This record gives sequence, structure tokens and C-alpha cells, in this order.
Amino acid sequence: MKSIELFYKTGDFAEDKDVARTIRITEIDSEIKNNNKVQLNFAGVTSATQSFIHALISQVIRDNGVKSLDNIQFKNCNSRVKAIVEIVVEYVQDGIFTEPNDDADVK
Repeated sequence: MKSIELFYKTGDFAEDKDVARTIRITEIDSEIKNNNKVQLNFAGVTSATQSFIHALISQVIRDNGVKSLDNIQFKNCNSRVKAIVEIVVEYVQDGIFTEPNDDADVK
């Protein structure tokens, strides 16, 4: 399992979506595509923005399906960070399940 210590990349407030995107591209994407597990360790992170979490995981879920969440472990999340992760995961899942069917008739 690949463990990513986010505090060392973000400090105590994870807010930079460009940093999140870089972490996703360089450390998460290939692991999930290869069906490996990734641990996102939030130890020392006291808060995060929704845009940070979105940039960190939403494309992974879109590209690999909701089942990819089985391979992502969120460790040491305080209640604030946990709530934001849950919001983003729900938002992404809703988007996946409500995308229009390209074959459907549009009137």
C-alpha cells in the first residue's frame, strides 16, 4: 500500500488545489489504475478545502469508477476533514449516476 503523508505537502491547512492535482497525477492515479491501495494520511492536517479534496480524488473516481474508493484509505482525518471528504465523495458519486445518456433522445 502506498502511503501519502499529506501534511508534508500541504501543511496543516490543505487548500492548494494545484498541489492536490499534482499528488493525484504523480502518486495516486497509477496506483489505483493498477488496482493497488493508497492511504491518504491526514495526520497533522487540521482542515482542508472542498476544492483541495475534489482535486485530490474526484477524477480518480470518475476515471476508475466508484469501486476505486475501495482502494483509497483516508487515515487520521479529524471531523472537519472527514466531513469534507464525505461531501466530495457524495458529490462525485451523484455526478456519475446522473450523467445524461448520450444515446437518449433530447427534446
